[in-house]
Amino acid sequence: MSPVLTQVFAGLFALASTGFASAAGDLIQRAPSRASTTLKHVDHITARHVTFPRRSLEARSTELPSAEFVASFTGKVSKTQHKKDILRSLRSAAGINSTAVIDGSDLDEEYITEITVGGQTFYAIVDTGSADTWLVESGFLCVDSASNAVTEEECNFGPTFDTNASSTFVDFPDHNFNISYGDGEFLNGPVGYDTVAIGGLSVTNQTLPLVNYSYWNGDGFSSGLIGLAHPDLTSVYDGDDPSVDEWFGNSLFYNPFFYTAVSEGAVSEPYFSIALNRGNFSAEENSTFDPNLGYLAFGGIAPVAVTNTSTTVPIQGYSISTFTPSNDTNSTDFTYFYYTIDVQSFVFNGSDTLGDISTDNIILDTGTTLNYFPTNVADLYASKFVPAGVWNDDVGGYVVDCDAEIPEMSVVINGTTFTIDTADQILPLGTDDSGAEVCIVATTDGGANEPDNTFILGDVFLHNVVSTFDIGAFEITLTQREAY
Repeated sequence: MSPVLTQVFAGLFALASTGFASAAGDLIQRAPSRASTTLKHVDHITARHVTFPRRSLEARSTELPSAEFVASFTGKVSKTQHKKDILRSLRSAAGINSTAVIDGSDLDEEYITEITVGGQTFYAIVDTGSADTWLVESGFLCVDSASNAVTEEECNFGPTFDTNASSTFVDFPDHNFNISYGDGEFLNGPVGYDTVAIGGLSVTNQTLPLVNYSYWNGDGFSSGLIGLAHPDLTSVYDGDDPSVDEWFGNSLFYNPFFYTAVSEGAVSEPYFSIALNRGNFSAEENSTFDPNLGYLAFGGIAPVAVTNTSTTVPIQGYSISTFTPSNDTNSTDFTYFYYTIDVQSFVFNGSDTLGDISTDNIILDTGTTLNYFPTNVADLYASKFVPAGVWNDDVGGYVVDCDAEIPEMSVVINGTTFTIDTADQILPLGTDDSGAEVCIVATTDGGANEPDNTFILGDVFLHNVVSTFDIGAFEITLTQREAY
């Protein structure tokens, strides 16, 4: 991870590596447990130099095929603390062979779906802003921020993964999973291989990081995370001593779940597609688990009703040395990290007074609730609510009347205008000490519009489009959804 990623976001709703692992047959025994006194928690992201074969543009269909496999979002869960830091600090139903569902919970903050590993089924967060697919292991040690042992309940995971109950699990000795975050949260553990299935799409010999040592603020439902970003964001290291882990030094490059599916030929086309449904206002405010909130689809476009408004754009790369956007694919300093695209403009009443407000560094992230736009855009947009939204340092957002009149907004990408439903632009936070309802504007301040600042198209935007990611051509197709 770039040093900028270790910064801590103080607001309430801050946001939310590639290579190929050794053959499973080479694995023998589990790496030893970690002593808390030897842990060194490395940053989450670093630049990696592993290339996934680029898909021929000539072979690309002019129309997206229907998905072969579909997982339903079965719920949303309360956003874990690590997602409140990491990205913010960076800154038509079609023919389906099998289906699973995505749901949601408390404040509709992170979408989860079912994942089956070694025959055991769990809920896991679906995240386009990270790459590792990991699970918490049975018998894990939960610690506080000072690495003092506490009860497992303090970490608040869902059910744990039992390697002994999996007939397909194989250890990957002398390697470790190691992630730390800006607020001090961290995950450590051994690494193995297992059969992983999501929505009917199954892969074998998937590199599987496990967590057996954790300082974590969980949601009570999810047992791990499904990372869908570029392999250069994975966080596994050679060796079983995390105290010596160093970016570029002993990083292991491996394929995340969907990259493995493509390399194994388990899916016909190198597409995964996401359609996130918004929850209703009362569910966002009161429930802890909302069912049937969209789809994670593989091999084609997610099965929801769409319009004819669509565009395909390249995924933005990065300079490794500066961590700023780059399109120089021939440079040794070039890599991919997130699903980053260019935005030409943000359009709403009065936005023409801002002049050029384009940005080439904005990430599509399912693990982030809010939109994080340049400060001048967010300030002006909040002022257009009636009554106006007002920035509150304690909340870290623009507090607004829950029944305020909401200004319309759209985003222009590659010359195509995508509208954001006004229903997405106010988010309830609950009640204050006097029992009064508190809400915030869901498009908020992402910092100055500078080259080294990263912005976010979060769930506020993603509720309104189907996002289809082509990891062969490194492109994203955005398709406007019909109003729902």
